Amino acid sequence: MKRKLVLEDGTVFTGEAIGSEQETIGEVIFNSSMSGYQEIISDPSNYGQIMAFSYPLIGNYGINRDDFESIEPVIKGIVVKEACDFPSNWRSNMSLGEFLRLKKIPGIAGIDTRMLTRLIREKGTMKGIICHVEEKTEDVLIRLRATMLPANEVKQVSRAKPFPSPGRGKNVVVIDFGLKHGILRELTERGCDIMVVPAHTPVEEILALKPDGVLLTNGPGNPESIAHVCEMIQTIQQQFPLLAIGLGHQLFALANGCQIEKMHFGHRGSSYPVKDLASGKIVFTSQNHGYEVVKASVHQSKLTITQEALNGGSIEGLTHQTLPAFSVQYQPEAAPGSEDGKIVFDQFMNLMNQQQERMEQHA
Repeated sequence: MKRKLVLEDGTVFTGEAIGSEQETIGEVIFNSSMSGYQEIISDPSNYGQIMAFSYPLIGNYGINRDDFESIEPVIKGIVVKEACDFPSNWRSNMSLGEFLRLKKIPGIAGIDTRMLTRLIREKGTMKGIICHVEEKTEDVLIRLRATMLPANEVKQVSRAKPFPSPGRGKNVVVIDFGLKHGILRELTERGCDIMVVPAHTPVEEILALKPDGVLLTNGPGNPESIAHVCEMIQTIQQQFPLLAIGLGHQLFALANGCQIEKMHFGHRGSSYPVKDLASGKIVFTSQNHGYEVVKASVHQSKLTITQEALNGGSIEGLTHQTLPAFSVQYQPEAAPGSEDGKIVFDQFMNLMNQQQERMEQHA
């Protein structure tokens, strides 16, 4: 069945239908990763978005049970040059097309995704619609331009109730703004006793859990739309070691007086080079974000820039000048992508150990 992707600037791409047959509207973005499509599709940070994959072949190793980053994908749709119908991998349980149909995710294949990527890089992200090819483009554009994109993204992906992931090590409270399973895997590997709590959890309840450390997760949308959590972050960072990732990094910056701005087309891929300013070391990172911290605003805050992206110079790491709290913009759990960033979790563990030693000395 033929299908078309229509962008709000009037550009039309015609291709073949994959996945669900329903119409879908979302913000059209692109990801440059050569692999990891299953993690990308199931990443809660992609809520409300139509993901275009710039790599030309997607689905060649199928879908397996191990690589999901959430139980139910919330992505609006996918765009690919070629979707592989017959994957080859010993872990594969089903094809990409079968998975998309199962989860009712619409998609379109057979279009020039490199042209689409160049267009987004030139004009920035924009709304788009995947619809039936026979609909008049003029009518589709009226409907598309009148549609407002969701503004309550975190509420849609954050868990409604707390849940534990038991361990025998450090007690870590994970505040869920759009949690990826990879973060839990990294904490579990380090023996942590984890309690995941919803984004709206009152600070009193977090304090009552008496954590050894607190982690602010990744998530979708504009951090300023949930700026009310900044007061909670200000209280938490005064009492416990804190690590913030992705959207959590932006909220940490907001809570400490920094400003946030929307990027032209964002950073989404699995091999973005990042420089550590103290050591000069370069690490390759997985990234998925459309907002960034305004660099000029950091100099007026109590934060210090620790890492920068080599491509464009955007802020990739922050640390508090007097408190045991730090953040990274990238995805250190490496799902998908380079494992260079996993050292962030070791640094978080060290902060918690140092805090415990200080408390024992003052006891």
